[in-house]
Amino acid sequence: MLTLDPKELPIPKLHGYLLGAIGPRPIAFASTIDENGVNNLSPFSFFNVFSAAPPILIFSPARNGRTNTTKDTYNNVKAIPEVVINIVNYDILHQMSLSSSPYASDVDEFVKAGLTPIASDTIRPMRVKEAPVQFECKVNQVIELGDQGGAGNLVICEVTKIHINEAILGEDGMIDQKKINLVARMGGNWYCHANEASMFEIAKPITTVGIGFDQLPADIRKSDVLSANDLAQLAGITELPNETDVNEYKLLELSDIFVHLENEPAKLETALHERAKELLAKEDIEGAWMTLLAFND
Repeated sequence: MLTLDPKELPIPKLHGYLLGAIGPRPIAFASTIDENGVNNLSPFSFFNVFSAAPPILIFSPARNGRTNTTKDTYNNVKAIPEVVINIVNYDILHQMSLSSSPYASDVDEFVKAGLTPIASDTIRPMRVKEAPVQFECKVNQVIELGDQGGAGNLVICEVTKIHINEAILGEDGMIDQKKINLVARMGGNWYCHANEASMFEIAKPITTVGIGFDQLPADIRKSDVLSANDLAQLAGITELPNETDVNEYKLLELSDIFVHLENEPAKLETALHERAKELLAKEDIEGAWMTLLAFND
């Protein structure tokens, strides 16, 4: 395990470790306006949502690590405390990247990146028409975290209006995660594409209480086959399957294993644990439990 003291690292190297480890990060495609009415558009991956009541988004246009200068976005929100946070999906990925070029402050990135500015309802900065979701925000506060290169500036934004492309909505009227086609920032030049192939669901244990690791049978908890992540899936159930269901599953689904290894208990246990692991990978937690409990039945 490599152990590092942040105070002893050069800022570029520390920055690289932070961005390499903390990801994927959502991207705030921030549209601001300066005192002369010039549009500015720039992406920031130091960004997330922090409250629903009130709706608060925070992003951080950090000071330049080489020159210690502040970004146009920071300068703009200090002068005119308003911003549109446009959400980036795969369809505008390269236009977003292009807009991050170090253009002069009097250059309109909408023009440079070939994006369409449309008027906001409640604030002065323009929205990105092509973005699937656009959040109009007033800036409640800017918190400067330091005065050296690499220091962040937390822009705390309160959402005043939300615009959503209806094409990304599901039948329930909510945003369909398979349709929004999001991208996220990783370390270096890497990005992450949150398409259907890369997404999976895990039911949140909010209304149920799992039995926990301590209630797992010892032979399962000490398995040489099942990982801690596998055990966590097993420990999320609220109660163990009953004996009748286990016996039925054993006859219908596991008879071949038991017949083949009936005189080799150690190999039988390993084979059952391997089958359970395969079932867990398919999210068949009930089948995995039936398989594991069949060994001691």
